[in-house]
Amino acid sequence: MKNLLLTTAFSLALAAPVFAAGAHSGGHGEAKADDHATDHDAMMLVGKPGTAEDVDRTLDVIMRETDDGEMIFEPAEFEIKPGETIRFNVKNDGELEHEFVIDTVEQNVVHKAMMAEYDMEHDDPNSIRLDEGQSGEVIWTFANEGTFEFACLIPGHYESGMHGPITVGMKAAQADVEYSSGKVKKIDAKAGKVTIVHGPLSNLDMPSMTMVFRADELIMAQLSEGKDIEFVADRVKGKLTVTALK
Repeated sequence: MKNLLLTTAFSLALAAPVFAAGAHSGGHGEAKADDHATDHDAMMLVGKPGTAEDVDRTLDVIMRETDDGEMIFEPAEFEIKPGETIRFNVKNDGELEHEFVIDTVEQNVVHKAMMAEYDMEHDDPNSIRLDEGQSGEVIWTFANEGTFEFACLIPGHYESGMHGPITVGMKAAQADVEYSSGKVKKIDAKAGKVTIVHGPLSNLDMPSMTMVFRADELIMAQLSEGKDIEFVADRVKGKLTVTALK
């Protein structure tokens, strides 16, 4: 009887159309590309599963814990053009199991609560779960404009910082993103900081000066002292951060 009640609860909670929520394996109404589903059936608000042949860009994603107890993704956000098919190369560099799930903020809230209550595990084309040291990929086509979310929904991980925005269209579609010129003066890779002698940062209304910026590991790996760069900086969690390099 207990199993019957749990199954009924899942059925009611996931009764919304597939385009509004992700599917789960084990009888939760999956709609995968190889199941001869129609485009409408396979579509979610955040988009639909992509194929390797259609990949426009590959983005690396690192999942890990920090020394001060946070759990993070690197990079912390993504900007994507409508219609792009993205291959996310996901690696778990932490010491705990983590997952990478793409969905709307609202659906991530729903799924996070279900996972906490029923000890669920995602098995969907919009997600991947990895043990420490493992790598994998998610290929996804972002068909709709809007702000979506990538997250780790393992209990406690979201609350420890493992979530970030995916902006499709709007900012991402703007071709007039302004890059600033600068020269790398100093790198502190351990602290994730880089000192840059830079020109005006128009998006931050800052004049030319020498500043210390945060940067994730992927960006830090492309920098070297004395190198001339073109970059975009923004405030991320209140810290001046290099968010893109040309």
